[in-house]
Amino acid sequence: MDADLAAGLPPADDALLAELSVGVDFITDFWLEQYLDRYIFLGGSKIKFIVGDAGSGKSHCLRLFLAGAAQRHYKTALLSAKTVWIHDFKELYAAILPAADLPGSLAAYADTVIREMGYAPEDFTPGETFADYLSRSGQFTPLARREIRAQIENFFLKNPRIDNNFALACTILTGGILGYPILEAQNRSLLLDWLAGAKGVRVAPLRKLGLSPSRITKYNARHMLRSLVEVLRLTGTPGLVVGIDDLDVLAGASRLESLHYTKLRREDAYESIRELIDDIDTMSHLMMVFSFDRRLLDDERAGLKSYQALWMRIQNEIDSDCFNRFADIIDMDRLAKFVYTPETLAEISRRLALHAEAAGLASHPIDAATAAALKVSDSIEAYALPRKINRLTLGKEQRAEGESNG
Repeated sequence: MDADLAAGLPPADDALLAELSVGVDFITDFWLEQYLDRYIFLGGSKIKFIVGDAGSGKSHCLRLFLAGAAQRHYKTALLSAKTVWIHDFKELYAAILPAADLPGSLAAYADTVIREMGYAPEDFTPGETFADYLSRSGQFTPLARREIRAQIENFFLKNPRIDNNFALACTILTGGILGYPILEAQNRSLLLDWLAGAKGVRVAPLRKLGLSPSRITKYNARHMLRSLVEVLRLTGTPGLVVGIDDLDVLAGASRLESLHYTKLRREDAYESIRELIDDIDTMSHLMMVFSFDRRLLDDERAGLKSYQALWMRIQNEIDSDCFNRFADIIDMDRLAKFVYTPETLAEISRRLALHAEAAGLASHPIDAATAAALKVSDSIEAYALPRKINRLTLGKEQRAEGESNG
């Protein structure tokens, strides 16, 4: 925690993140109420973008929103374009899948099957399946077997929003959790590997399990994501919220990044996002938020504007003096003009100082007058006020100025 504070990064701990959040909830609370509590919850899907200068609070806003989504029992995934290829949607889907915890959702549904058949999972001994319990009590009759099979097959296979092979895999995996039909550990791993799009998965053994699968590629991965979200919804989750940070790496020229985007890969990434935007209305219970540095907007050679098919879909058509929280692109630097009053900035500094001192760090909280002077002296285009407050509170701004003067 102290390392995050010192580096000006949003803390990993959700409780501390919320405690240090002042002002940014102008956006996150609105999204939680208008989208997750209503639109996404009722079956809609949405894509949003967060932009701002370095230190403007983009990552903080993204993480705070995801924390609020998790509190509302949404499945959440926080990814970085620096570590996950964006140009191949298969890679994006494969990174989302572990965070969605599909096996956990299937286990929750297995408990539902048990209760609907008139039994209680808590009555089982540790490690005992439903089939084991029924066998132990002499109730594992042909009728019970047919009921188990009918329950899970009807649940997954009759839903047109789920890919048939995805549904078959979920049916077999759920049966394995219940203990009928029996699923060997090797076949369970095979199914999970195929669902994850793992390389080297052999198709022939999958056919023996009843699937007629094709390999997951960037062309069918969006359909697989749609299937995943539908299974999450069916098993009791309101939906899926995905945050993708550091998208500005697409316009970066540095080869020091772990993932380097060539011009071709960058354009493929923009096309992948464009296709996702066009397909979003065919999905449900899904929200994705991309976050990036302002250079991705300003760089006309390599940024978003360089790919007109994408730029035409995300640019804000109407400029207004009022801040539009429904806009697809949320400008954190422009947001600062509306929400960061001197009193708000002083409160940010006060909370940061309290936690810095608890972590053993020196701090110098600023007052509203100092914050007012800071806000007046900065241009709207270069606010990055959260970082400035962090540096002033922790004494870094003074040291930096002293070193430059020296």
